[in-house]
Amino acid sequence: MKKIKDLPDIDRPREKIARLGVQALSDVELIAAIIGRGVKGRDVLQVASSITRANDGNLTTLTYEDLGKIEGVGATKACQLVAAFELSRRHLLCTAQKITTQDDILPLVGGIREKKQEHFICITLNGAGEVIEKRVVTVGLLNYSPVHPREVFADAITDRAASVIFVHNHPSGTLEPSRQDIEITRQLAEAGTILGIRVLDHIIVTQRGHLSMKEQGYLG
Repeated sequence: MKKIKDLPDIDRPREKIARLGVQALSDVELIAAIIGRGVKGRDVLQVASSITRANDGNLTTLTYEDLGKIEGVGATKACQLVAAFELSRRHLLCTAQKITTQDDILPLVGGIREKKQEHFICITLNGAGEVIEKRVVTVGLLNYSPVHPREVFADAITDRAASVIFVHNHPSGTLEPSRQDIEITRQLAEAGTILGIRVLDHIIVTQRGHLSMKEQGYLG
């Protein structure tokens, strides 16, 4: 893990919040933004990483005493964190859906399996891998739905998404990616790299099953 001093100013947690919004930060970056600094011999990102691994990663159940056992976390940092966790418990009325596997994605897009036209969907995610929004970007023909990076990423930028997942259906029933599917996947991945929005996967769905472009080697 890089130390905070090795990161460009714009990529440090607090500067990143101002530039991209809080949704773009990972859990480690969010913790680092809260505690502000590390201690002698332990950089703030190292301390934040230890905190996110404590209690099997279940941050909101960490107590003041639990935090005090972590190297680099004193009374002040422990108070800041338990106060932040308690505030989130009091005011968050629902838990955002987190995407960790393909099984988490498919229920969101099951409705397009039977469509007679291709539907291209973009799912935007925050830095914690939680769903921000799901949108149909285009509706096309029987076997082709033309998409352009400009339209695909416009809402992702508005969402201040950290990453995206694309899904489209094949009304023909075949799971084999077409030449256009492969080309647009690579184009979108390249555009995402430029924008700082990672393309996690592009999934093709039919009534018979689904195919991951990432698993097939079309995404790095």
